Amino acid sequence: MQTTTTCNTALIGLLLSVLIAGSAWSQEPARQTSQKRVKQRNPSLRSVTDDPKLPRVLLIGDSISIGYTLPVRKQLQGVANVHRPPTNCGPTTRGLSQIDAWLGKKQWDVIHFNWGLHDLKYLGPQGENLADPNLKTSHQQVPIDAYERNLRKLVARMLKTKATLIWCPTTPVPAGAKGRVVGDAVRYNAVALKIMQEHKIAVDDLYAFSKPRLKSIQRAANVHFTSAGSQALATQVARSIRDALANRAASQPSPNTNQ
Repeated sequence: MQTTTTCNTALIGLLLSVLIAGSAWSQEPARQTSQKRVKQRNPSLRSVTDDPKLPRVLLIGDSISIGYTLPVRKQLQGVANVHRPPTNCGPTTRGLSQIDAWLGKKQWDVIHFNWGLHDLKYLGPQGENLADPNLKTSHQQVPIDAYERNLRKLVARMLKTKATLIWCPTTPVPAGAKGRVVGDAVRYNAVALKIMQEHKIAVDDLYAFSKPRLKSIQRAANVHFTSAGSQALATQVARSIRDALANRAASQPSPNTNQ
């Protein structure tokens, strides 16, 4: 009788282990499906179908750029096909690993790009996101010297596309923003500006544009912008892209009308 009871107990334990493992396995696909649905629900991350008669524009950037993607598309409707990678482009390290995929095989006329907010943010000793910058165990995700090296590589890669490049400086970090330090955007932007000047790359200065307007367009103690703020940034971005497209068209050789 004791042997039978022991066998039954072992069998029940085995069945419970199988059920728990099966539950954990089933939850993982559910999490992946949930993440996929988030992307599907965000129209900024959806692919767009090109109008072959219009130039192609690529926006590269983090959640700030995700916020202004749709209004930029709307403002440039009939002017350009406006694309973006279907993700938050994060720090320069992610850019280096993904840039070839983001650029793809087709020709780009204009690439409007930014990296910075994710580079300068602080992580904990185990990679915890948005760690307290005042703790000795915290570190910036990409230190400024590595940021410069990475950005140089990214610019060199984008220049190979023959597209017109527009660099967008990182927008301000406000007081109280978690995991970041006020003033770091200025330091990182200064390093980036030096690279852009070396290559004569156009600048769409969203830092200077947004700085005097932060109280009305940026969330309190948060690097992100309100809906109205994203609309304001979009107007500035769309204007810089229009100018780049106009200058690009003007520099193209005119067809020979004498033939």
